[in-house]
Amino acid sequence: MLTALFADIHGNRQALEACLDHARAHRADRYAFLGDYVGYGAEPEWVVDTVRQHVEQGAVAVVGNHDRAISDPSISMNRDAEAAIEWTRTKLNAEAREFLDRLPMTVEDNSRLYVHGDASAPPRFIYVTSSDAARHSLHATHARTTFCGHVHVPAIYALSTTEKLTSFQPVPGIAIPLLKQRRWISVLGAVGQPRDGHVAASYAIFDDHASEITYHRVPYDVDTAAAKIRAAGLPHSLADRLLKGR
Repeated sequence: MLTALFADIHGNRQALEACLDHARAHRADRYAFLGDYVGYGAEPEWVVDTVRQHVEQGAVAVVGNHDRAISDPSISMNRDAEAAIEWTRTKLNAEAREFLDRLPMTVEDNSRLYVHGDASAPPRFIYVTSSDAARHSLHATHARTTFCGHVHVPAIYALSTTEKLTSFQPVPGIAIPLLKQRRWISVLGAVGQPRDGHVAASYAIFDDHASEITYHRVPYDVDTAAAKIRAAGLPHSLADRLLKGR
């Protein structure tokens, strides 16, 4: 089975449409969404409705910190992110808000764990950005493979049976074997707001038969996504960073 994995869509309709088209063309037959469907982008209602429709058809979805901030004003964010969340609250209908409220922090599926941030304290939305953070997260779960987002920069961490931890950045389009002798964290890049210097949307496909994951970069209409952010009256910095991939 091929599972398409998406994280950090952030209200970017153009990026999500491009990734879904790409996943369908690669015959993905299952979908997993790893949080932060809203915030920053100009079309949160379309994104939430699309994710909800996929969940109704059997997709996995967990909550992200921006999703949770819709109903929890105590979640701390920077000024632009907070402005985007305040704006997003005015755009989501009751059905969308209820969907976000009901999303779980984690989903476990056989030997796989789906979570937005690290696995040690999912409600704290801790970033997995270092070997120490990856080791801490891996020690908090028995899952052989953890899939997460939150960082907006793709990365892979592996822990051997002798506790040796290695990390690397995946190359788009190249399948990475997730050897069964190790435990893994796959940090997905962002669909809707990449921050690794590349403007193309990022997602991955996991082949559970071959135990391989392939990261993909998908070009999309960045100019339209940025123009819609400006037209919505959101902070222009949120549009500018789409054009830089930062």
